[in-house]
Amino acid sequence: MTGFGKAVGAAVVMATLAGCAVGPDYQRPTAPTPAAYKEQGDAGPDAAANGLWRAGAPQDAADRGAWWRLYGDPLLDGLESQVAVSNQTLKGLEAAYRQAAAVTDAARASFFPTLSLDASGERAKSVAGGQTSLGSSKGFVGNTYNTSLGASWEPDLWGRIRRTVESDEAATEASVADLASAQLSAQATLAADYFELRSEDALARLLEATVTAYAQSLQITRNQYAAGLAARADVAQAETQLAQTQAQLVSVGVLRAQLEHAIAVLIGKPPAEFSIAAIESFPGVPPIPAGLPSALLERRPDIAAAERRVAAANAEIGVAIAAYFPSITLAGSSGFSASTLGSLLQASNNVWSVGPQLALTLFDAGARSAQVEEARAAYDQTVANYRQTVLTGLQQVEDQAAALRVLARQAEVQDQAVASAQEAERLVLNQYKAGTVAYTSVVTAQAVSLSNRQSALTIAQNRLTASVSLIEALGGGWERGQLLLRPVAEAGSAETP
Repeated sequence: MTGFGKAVGAAVVMATLAGCAVGPDYQRPTAPTPAAYKEQGDAGPDAAANGLWRAGAPQDAADRGAWWRLYGDPLLDGLESQVAVSNQTLKGLEAAYRQAAAVTDAARASFFPTLSLDASGERAKSVAGGQTSLGSSKGFVGNTYNTSLGASWEPDLWGRIRRTVESDEAATEASVADLASAQLSAQATLAADYFELRSEDALARLLEATVTAYAQSLQITRNQYAAGLAARADVAQAETQLAQTQAQLVSVGVLRAQLEHAIAVLIGKPPAEFSIAAIESFPGVPPIPAGLPSALLERRPDIAAAERRVAAANAEIGVAIAAYFPSITLAGSSGFSASTLGSLLQASNNVWSVGPQLALTLFDAGARSAQVEEARAAYDQTVANYRQTVLTGLQQVEDQAAALRVLARQAEVQDQAVASAQEAERLVLNQYKAGTVAYTSVVTAQAVSLSNRQSALTIAQNRLTASVSLIEALGGGWERGQLLLRPVAEAGSAETP
């Protein structure tokens, strides 16, 4: 049997032995999850009508990713679709994912032999005898040509490479989940900014209508003053009220412009090249399917990322334990060596070598034990982080569900207050026209009416924001199965050289 044949036979034996992987096999750690959300029990029979919860129903045909379509706003749909491909923060995270994937590929390459090809030519002088009386040495000048093909392979006897690949794969999946989490956060931020912008549009419409009404009140007051039925102070009060409301209307433009700029950055555009036209409609709060708390483990990308880091840390324990065992490397080479290039590849000039190499650390003053303990401590830390992430997710769901429940009730009461304030404003203005009350009563009634309508708008905006936050807390449309898929944002990396 040739030297390479023996090497192949030894490799087969080693590969047969390489069937174990030291270290603990991964099991997903338990996490505290209740049987149902607290707010599901407190929401009451009118929860669906108030936009809080909806009972679970089959939705296999639904597009689970585009959660913002619940709001039925085509412009919002168009803006959200640009986040994944244009947001620069997501592009950075997508590059981090590709980096992690490359590390995993490099680790997988360790399963296979390494082949190398070497060729060299050398001209040298060699000494044939002692030195002459003049000090020069005797010798001859000759050529040497070499070529060789080498191979080396470290069988994964103790599973060190497998555990390394396992850790890198889990880290890659964590990067995918990080990307999905950041994308969900950016989408939710955009939706919240968009709804706040629409709230500012609604506020501007309210103030414009109020300015028109106050201008009419001012004209009535001036007419009353001209007829000698009102004091000059009434006119001054009406003028002051009108000017204050006009100033309030102007100030609305500041926040709206800032929100427009924020949305532009979220979709990867310069603010100077982006604008959103005002519209008359104001979106409502849709019912949101909550599901069970246990589903949160599959629906939130940040929880998935934390769990994948637990898996990576678990595999690192095996890598650390494998250092206790010897490493065996099989190496061999075959080639030719000759003094003339023409005879280099003749069979008589063939040279080869083959043999195993064993390496084992006999004493390291406890370094390996410390590394194993370090790996176990890192694993315990990731488990704690995972469970804390789950608890935080449950808290966020309960917080936003409670906010929706309370805000829905507040909206009902506030609507009643708006109706009462508007009726009071109408009655007091009629009384003023009849000369039975002073103009201060009109100013007070109008101010109360405007304040209540502004509060109603604020509550409506808060409900929309809470609904977006609840959807984000529930994981949006993300599913755990997407961990192994090519991230959506990677499509935007095609321009990278």
